[in-house]
Amino acid sequence: MKIVPVKDKKSKQEFLNVVESIYQNDKSWIRPLDNDIEKVFDVNSNPFFKHGQCTRWILKDNNNKTIGRVAAFINEKKAHNYEVPTGGMGFFECINNKEAAFLLFDTAKNWLQEKGMKAMEGPINFGENDTFWGLLVEGFTPPSYGMNYHLPYYHQFFVDYGFITAYEQLTNHINLTIPFPARFTKIANWVAAKPDYSFEHFKKANAEKYINDLMEIYNDGWQDFENFVPIKKETLTESFKQMEVIMDENLIWFAYANGEPAAFVVIIPDANQMIRGLNGKLGLIEKLKFAYKRWIGVKRMRAIVMGTKTKFQKLGLESALFIKLGEYVLPKNQYVELELSWVGDFNEKMIAIHEATGATFGKRHLTMRKTF
Repeated sequence: MKIVPVKDKKSKQEFLNVVESIYQNDKSWIRPLDNDIEKVFDVNSNPFFKHGQCTRWILKDNNNKTIGRVAAFINEKKAHNYEVPTGGMGFFECINNKEAAFLLFDTAKNWLQEKGMKAMEGPINFGENDTFWGLLVEGFTPPSYGMNYHLPYYHQFFVDYGFITAYEQLTNHINLTIPFPARFTKIANWVAAKPDYSFEHFKKANAEKYINDLMEIYNDGWQDFENFVPIKKETLTESFKQMEVIMDENLIWFAYANGEPAAFVVIIPDANQMIRGLNGKLGLIEKLKFAYKRWIGVKRMRAIVMGTKTKFQKLGLESALFIKLGEYVLPKNQYVELELSWVGDFNEKMIAIHEATGATFGKRHLTMRKTF
C-alpha cells in the first residue's frame, strides 16, 4: 500500500470516487455531491482557509487501486482553545482492512504533528459542524443532506487506533403526520401570542438583515460552550449561498423580543432525496433530474441549526418557532418528517426541546479524539 497526496485532477477524482466501491453494497448510502466536497478544499470557496490549512491523501493497494482516503486540517482559531493544540481529520473512507485504516490515520497524525498539533479530532469537517461531522455508529438509515454516513466497521478502526469519544451527536426525528404533544402545543401557542414577541421567516430580498440577526443570536447563545468560536458573517453568507438552490424561505424562522433578535431555526428540505442516484455529479442531465425530484416534492426536512440568546432561553421561544413553522408546513401536506440534526450530548437545553416536541431517536454520531 502507498499513500498518495491529492495534488492534481486525477487524484482529486480518485479521492471522490473511492466511495463507489466501498459502499457499492450498501442500499442506505447516498453519495454526497462532488461539488460540496470540493468546496471544502477550495481556497476560494472555503473561508476557513483564511485562518487555517488542510491537505488530503488517497491510499492505493499493490494493484494501484484506490482503497481509502483521508484529510487533515488545522483551524487556527480553534486549535489552541483545547488543553493541547488540536487539529482535525475527516473525509475518512477505507476498505475493511485495519492496516489500511491505520496507515491513513498515521498519515493525518504525522502531518498534524509536523504542524505542532498534539491531538486530533475526527472525523470532522474543515468548516462549520453542520455538515460532514462525526462518525456514524447507530442509525444506519439513509442520511439527510450534509450528514456523514459510514459503514459499521469504521468505529472499531477508531477505537483500536486509540481514539476516545469526545462527545456524542444525537439526531432525532419528528413525525409530522401526528400532532405535537398537547403540553408542547399549549405552551408554544401561549408564547407565540405574547405581544412582546414577533415572528418572521427568512426573505432572500433582505438576506443581509437575517444573516446579521442569526450571527448575533448564535454568537450570544452558544458562547458559553467549551471551545466555542464565534461565527463570522462571511461564513454564514457562503452557507446561505450554497443553500440557495434548495432553500425554502418559509422554513427558516426568527423570533424577536420587542424588535431584538432573540431566537432562530434554520430548516432545509432534505436535498439527499433529490441527489440520490446522481452519483455525486450535477451536470445538465443531473440538474434536470434534481429539478424534477424537487418539483414532485421532498418528504423530509432537516433542521440544521437552532439558537437562542442567553437571556431569552427557557422562555419557550423555540417552541413558538416550531408552531410558526407548522402553520406553513402542515397545510402543504408534503413533508412527513423533520430531522433534528444534530445536538451534542452536552447540550441539555436543546435535548429537552427535542424531547418536548415528541421527537424520537434517529441516529448517533461520535466526535472522537486521539491524543498523540
